[in-house]
Amino acid sequence: MTDSVAIVTGASQGIGRASAVRLARDFSAIVLVARNLAHLNDTAAQVKAAGAEPLVLDLDLREPASAQIVVSRTLERFGRIDALLNIAGAVPQIDLFEMTDQQWDDGMALKLHGARRLTLSAWDALKAARGAVVLISGNSAESPKAPYAAVGTINAAKAFSDRGLKDGVQVNSVLPGPVMTGRRRSYLAKWAPAHKVNLEDATQKFLLDAGIGRYGEPEEIAELMAFLVSPSARWMTGAALRMDGGEVKSI
Repeated sequence: MTDSVAIVTGASQGIGRASAVRLARDFSAIVLVARNLAHLNDTAAQVKAAGAEPLVLDLDLREPASAQIVVSRTLERFGRIDALLNIAGAVPQIDLFEMTDQQWDDGMALKLHGARRLTLSAWDALKAARGAVVLISGNSAESPKAPYAAVGTINAAKAFSDRGLKDGVQVNSVLPGPVMTGRRRSYLAKWAPAHKVNLEDATQKFLLDAGIGRYGEPEEIAELMAFLVSPSARWMTGAALRMDGGEVKSI
């Protein structure tokens, strides 16, 4: 899309990085938002190689002022916002009866409130461009489990999509299953010794528990993201799309 701009949060690693690089094939500019400047610069190099102009913003979206900074810097540089992908945020995978108030607050600060503030701040520009928003959640949003209570709670896409029908902004949500990212590898590396198993056994146990044949790859989720903000998906809004290798059985 000529002269089109996408903002991608969580762009320093995992699904965020993969999505930013994938969107660089379709958008003329990609705004990369995350806290790790070194990793963002790595993503920026890949975005540029894929054909888009990167803008790196190393900001903490937990801070209330950050959302408006992202929007103002984007509009100053490019003059428009066509897509917003809210990917940033790691919510603790802790049992509902064990999570503390502080852990709830930490999880909500970025995954919910950071995405909410950024979407609100970008809304007028998205409305002007008849743009698209994607919020990322997880399978627990539709299939709640006690160990993933916070993941399932944080999903504001439905409310935004209702307003989007009036304002011409397309809003959808993506619910990935177990994707093999750096964060998941770190989690498995900590989980394995705590449960007195080796890393390979821990990795396989999670597949067996999920009832799937393999982990997903960030690039697979990125392809779905790219479709949702493409002209081909303009009539799709208010949808929560699972991509989980069959973890949640719905047929």
